[in-house]
Amino acid sequence: MQVTQTYWLEHAWLDTHVEPGVAVTVSGGGSAAGADGRVTDVRTGVDAPPPGAEILRGLTLPGLANAHSHAFHRALRGTVQVGSGTFWTWREIMYSFADRLTPETYHALARAVYAEMALAGVTAVGEFHYVHHAHDGTPYTDPNAMGEALIAAAADAGIRVTLLDTAYLSSGFGQPPNPHQRRFSDGTADAWAERCSLLKDRDHARIGAAIHSVRAVPAGQLATVARWAEERRAPLHVHLSEQTAENEACLAAHGRTPTRLLADHGVLGPRTTGVHNTHLTDEDIALIGGTGTGTCMCPTTERDLADGIGPAVALQRAGSPLSLGSDSHAVIDLLEEARAMELNERLRTRTRGHWTAAALLRAASADGHAALGWDDAGTIETGALADFTTIALDTVRTAGPVPRLGAETAVFAATGADVRHTVVAGRHVVRDGAHTLVPDVPAALANAVQALRS
Repeated sequence: MQVTQTYWLEHAWLDTHVEPGVAVTVSGGGSAAGADGRVTDVRTGVDAPPPGAEILRGLTLPGLANAHSHAFHRALRGTVQVGSGTFWTWREIMYSFADRLTPETYHALARAVYAEMALAGVTAVGEFHYVHHAHDGTPYTDPNAMGEALIAAAADAGIRVTLLDTAYLSSGFGQPPNPHQRRFSDGTADAWAERCSLLKDRDHARIGAAIHSVRAVPAGQLATVARWAEERRAPLHVHLSEQTAENEACLAAHGRTPTRLLADHGVLGPRTTGVHNTHLTDEDIALIGGTGTGTCMCPTTERDLADGIGPAVALQRAGSPLSLGSDSHAVIDLLEEARAMELNERLRTRTRGHWTAAALLRAASADGHAALGWDDAGTIETGALADFTTIALDTVRTAGPVPRLGAETAVFAATGADVRHTVVAGRHVVRDGAHTLVPDVPAALANAVQALRS
């Protein structure tokens, strides 16, 4: 029997403005994570909750999409903030945690991380997944045991996932993987494609592809990954020009920038998203924008790793849709990512107002979902997936502004700690600030991280 539920939203952001008193009817949801619950009706001007309605007080937004995640990096929080260094010294610490992962420990950690995301209003995550095999590079009996652990973790935490299964074949421009990277590599892009083809979509999960970087996939094999994604009309993501050292090495090896190399091998296009896109030439920006390739900015990680500030304004003007990710999970807070993208640009240019609050919310919701292949999510409208999140307007951060400025309050004052409810497929995953499926998220995080340290 089909289940119908009405939610009454005290205030709702409807893409362009905040509307008071909105009744949203959801049909088709179920108890399984990611079941296909959809919005069947949106009524405005509903001053009081209809009988039997679930009441969401505060400002309800479409669910947030975390378009770039490495779940196991959450275990590094705090540890990598000790001392100084660069991306490359950070990477050595990251490898030490990757070395210890098993399907069981990865499931436990990812379940807790995805629950943390739900508490921060995230309803879909793009998991850039490259830890495929056992420590010595030997495939597990199920060659996708690690990916399946992540898919199961998302279901257990009640959110959607796009598993961006990642080709990672080289330590740098044709060099063999180093000992830490052996478990990342399938040997060749053809072997990667064969393994990846065993993964299947399900209600809460979609399968996409990723090229780790131009240094990690030999140029002659880039087209294999791009073709796999194209044949399935699946999203394709790639770390792009995150580091100047990578740009310099690419120029030395191929005589062209990473962006040009990707373009020459058919990687760029409207289903492709470049992650970071930090150190770009004017030609790179034109190539990315002209092909409709997306840009996923991860400001909290980019500043934590001292990577630099990417040219997000120029990229968007050139035609590149923007999305947001928490990447290494220095913090998990998509509102902070949205705010940081604007504030970084203010620091660089010494001018204000590069994006409206509405534009930043779209990057965190509809455009992020589109980058992950969930084109039917990220809006509160008839036919959309019934995924939304509610921010309290009565906390020490959000109290005071009038409700019609709720979008500005959410982006420029609120944090993930102000999320009161998260609904996925029409069912409460977070209710009154508590996760309904993972009873003690802090303990789950602490236990999962400790297991990787012992």
